[in-house]
Amino acid sequence: MTNKQTVTVEHLDEAKAMELIGFQDKNLKLMEELFGCTLVYRDASFIMMDADEHKKENFEKLLTALMHCLNKKIRISQRDIIYAYRRIIQGKEVHLDTLMTKVIGKTLSGKPIAPKTMGQMEFVRSMEKKDVIFAIGPAGTGKTYLAVVYAVELLKKGIIKKIVLTRPAVEAGESLGFLPGDLKEKVDPYLIPLYDALYEMLSKETCEKYMEKGIIEIAPLAYMRGRTLEDAFVILDEAQNTTPMQMKMFLTRLGFNSKMVITGDITQVDLMRGKRSGLLDVQKILSGISEIAFCQLSSDDVIRHPLVQKIIECYDALDD
Repeated sequence: MTNKQTVTVEHLDEAKAMELIGFQDKNLKLMEELFGCTLVYRDASFIMMDADEHKKENFEKLLTALMHCLNKKIRISQRDIIYAYRRIIQGKEVHLDTLMTKVIGKTLSGKPIAPKTMGQMEFVRSMEKKDVIFAIGPAGTGKTYLAVVYAVELLKKGIIKKIVLTRPAVEAGESLGFLPGDLKEKVDPYLIPLYDALYEMLSKETCEKYMEKGIIEIAPLAYMRGRTLEDAFVILDEAQNTTPMQMKMFLTRLGFNSKMVITGDITQVDLMRGKRSGLLDVQKILSGISEIAFCQLSSDDVIRHPLVQKIIECYDALDD
């Protein structure tokens, strides 16, 4: 016999119902996949087929979180549904509406950019309050992207005068012995994620103009040696590939009215065998300094398309 549960949503008008269900029922199908049951929408109610009380309780929590967004006229995406669901099954609170109203910038097309997870929210708040911020976590957590967005907004407001984006050019040898042109050709491919984030916030023409004037600087880490960076927002990307001496060199470039954001993934170190990552040591060394923040992002802050998750699970199964 089919176990049927009914969940009624208060104050659900037709427009909000369409938002919940999604174009061509995409959101409804996603929720069916997440909860492992068939969902039928009828007259402000969702009927769950083959679902127990526990699934019903979690589904009610998900709908409540989504309705908080819709009541504030915030559009919801499949990414938001997945993140809210994951928080719920982990027994954690969901504050989608709080996250999505924390807009830190807008793209060229006018799309608002806000943290998507609680980990990203902590990172953004740290950038607001601290002078040096470490964001450590796996790829896909938005570390570099959010830092670039925040930097561009400070530049637009005149709070800073310069953005410096850098990363250790491990693959290019990280040596000043190259001629600048040769080095640029070698390093540019590894700086593409930084360019991509900038181009989403500023036009390519504006970026090139700013780079010509030195307002935006993109360079390998070795070029930071001997400088003091004032009135600047400085981002060190892929910091797991710095040595302890390079990390110390970089951090001591901090000047007045400047912020530094250091991002990296300690599970993806590309240094030669025997060389220790500067990112591994730095938290132990600097944890006692109150002006420095350490934000630990995790796989919970990576929101993947459900199909991508299935592909990863299949590959993981081969390794077992």
